Amino acid sequence: MTDTVQIDRMSYGSAGVGRLPDGKTVFVEGAAPGDVVEVALREEKPRFARGTVARVVEPSPVRVDSPCAAGCGGCPWAHLSYDAQLAAKRANVVDALVRVGHLDGERTEAVVASCVPSKREWGYRNKLELACGADAAGRLVLGMRPEGGSQVVPLDACPLANRLIERSPKALRGALRFLAGADDLGIFRVGVRGSLRTKDVEVALWTAPGPFPRAAAAKMLGSACKSTSLVRVVAEPGRARKVKKVEALAGKGCWEEELAGCRFLTSAPSFFQVNTAQAEKLVELVREGLDLSSGAYVADLYAGGGTFSVPLALAGADVVAVESAGSSVRDLRRNAERAGVDIEVVGGDAARELPELGELDALVVDPPRAGLAAGVVDSIAAAAPARVAYVSCDPQTWARDVALFEQAGYRLARATPVDLFPQTYHVEVVSIFTRDER
Repeated sequence: MTDTVQIDRMSYGSAGVGRLPDGKTVFVEGAAPGDVVEVALREEKPRFARGTVARVVEPSPVRVDSPCAAGCGGCPWAHLSYDAQLAAKRANVVDALVRVGHLDGERTEAVVASCVPSKREWGYRNKLELACGADAAGRLVLGMRPEGGSQVVPLDACPLANRLIERSPKALRGALRFLAGADDLGIFRVGVRGSLRTKDVEVALWTAPGPFPRAAAAKMLGSACKSTSLVRVVAEPGRARKVKKVEALAGKGCWEEELAGCRFLTSAPSFFQVNTAQAEKLVELVREGLDLSSGAYVADLYAGGGTFSVPLALAGADVVAVESAGSSVRDLRRNAERAGVDIEVVGGDAARELPELGELDALVVDPPRAGLAAGVVDSIAAAAPARVAYVSCDPQTWARDVALFEQAGYRLARATPVDLFPQTYHVEVVSIFTRDER
């Protein structure tokens, strides 16, 4: 059974959104805004349904042919024109503010800027995270797990990745198969980072604890991707990925990137934005939004390796950076030293450490997808910064926190979506809050 549906918009997800003949909302995989499609339903709930495109009856003007046919789920919006992607991302930010943040629609339209486009629509990623699986013959395969799936879809190349690492999946698969032979080396993930600016390429083998042929891996994998660094990350498999140690097998033992005029060294377990040029836009928007004077006391929560801390310190701010991940704390201290700036680095949880920082002139917060922990907004209000820059990778949790800021005496002055992830539904938002003096 199929139903003919007009697709109205994109969800914050891979699906287009329309209505079934009975008025029920339906989420349709593979659809584009403006399409008229026949939908094959695969799940029906009391309030909504899910389905896939069985046939495109009338294609939308924004529908395009995707250059990627891998089917791994890594570029779910590749069938949309880039202008349509940007419009849909802004619309999702606006929708989240109204629906979750409970802001007035007119004010929301005024405060949310146009989505900042990426210079590169393809070939922008400086990192690939490859899952490990096995084919029918039991041989190792490298690829991606589609969202919600358990099977690894094999990849030879990824057009989202930059030219240094685009074809690394095929090269590494051959080398790792030869290295392993008939043995199980315990490799469950392979990370590859490549910088178009420094030309650094790092391969990180994530393995379970146990014996490992270090010398043979260094010899075999060093030439597979012309890597400048090869490391083994010893960790327990699973979502937590608790890292026990990092072993440098060959080369520098870390990856170097240039961003906002600074050089950053990043360890394999540490976070770094995957679109370097667009990450610079984040830094610019934060600096402009905070409008700091020299000597301003600024806190950077969830500071990572110093993406915001180092440029702010170079601009003359007195920065205290809070970060909980051990590898990122070490990277941050090293990056501050290399940049010649004095940053007070606090290794700990933001919610716990913030009340100890005292009164602040300004604050930067760049939390994980879950947003701010309970009580953090109140602690920020107690520290009384005149301005807050909140960088978010999830419009839903960000909008929830916007409502908390407004209740705590801060007003959302502006929000700028920035597209770090073309061909996907993900978007970063840089928002600036000002303290309400009333």
